[in-house]
Amino acid sequence: MEKRLEHNLGTMVFKTLREDIDGYLERDPAARGAFEVILCYPGFHALITYRLSHWLWQKRIFLIARFLAHVGRIMTGIEIHPGAEIGKRFVIDHGFGVVVGETSVIGDDVTLYHDVTLGGVAPSIDSQAQVGQKRHPTLGDGVIVGSGAQILGPISVGAHARVGANSVVTKDVPSSVTAVGVPAKVVMPKDKQKAREFQAYATTEEGCPDPVLQTIENLRSQVTDLSARIDELEGRQQDIVAKVREENRSDVA
Repeated sequence: MEKRLEHNLGTMVFKTLREDIDGYLERDPAARGAFEVILCYPGFHALITYRLSHWLWQKRIFLIARFLAHVGRIMTGIEIHPGAEIGKRFVIDHGFGVVVGETSVIGDDVTLYHDVTLGGVAPSIDSQAQVGQKRHPTLGDGVIVGSGAQILGPISVGAHARVGANSVVTKDVPSSVTAVGVPAKVVMPKDKQKAREFQAYATTEEGCPDPVLQTIENLRSQVTDLSARIDELEGRQQDIVAKVREENRSDVA
């Protein structure tokens, strides 16, 4: 029974890590081969400790799972709670400073850059009441989170969405859009098909315009159009008044 358990663990972890390596090779042009990823990528080293500690967490061996995750944090500077649920081909690029909270759920083909936080917003007081509650974000398949971004609370980021660098996200983000700013606001893509493609650091071909400035520019354009329309109507009104006066003079004569 123990040998079968060890065999199943080894097979499961090896298969999942093999797919994680494929994710690095697919999305990082600096990765020249599998052995380079295995030896030189701290993000992948963090995934090794996470996959093992998560298996222990599922077996309710909580203390050893937390200790193994702590060792991984010391080695890599990346903190992933063993209770988090992480899908296939997960990539942490550059890695250092990433934090993934206990109740985080991450889909397949997700990419996080350095200094990303998937955190909670609940206060530390009365922490017992929060045990077993969803406190951290859920990221859909293909999500890209730029460096320094913070996604906080039990919110959802839709599949293939992008979160720009240093953004702070506290509300749900729809699929296939880009969220930027503090607090983050959604920028709708011009090409929804291209929005599903991988873009390093969650950038877009259109850049990442400030949604607030976009709104101001839109309002300014509307005011300009309305002013032109008012001038046109005032001109017509003056023509009508002049015509009425001319007709009145003709009647009097």
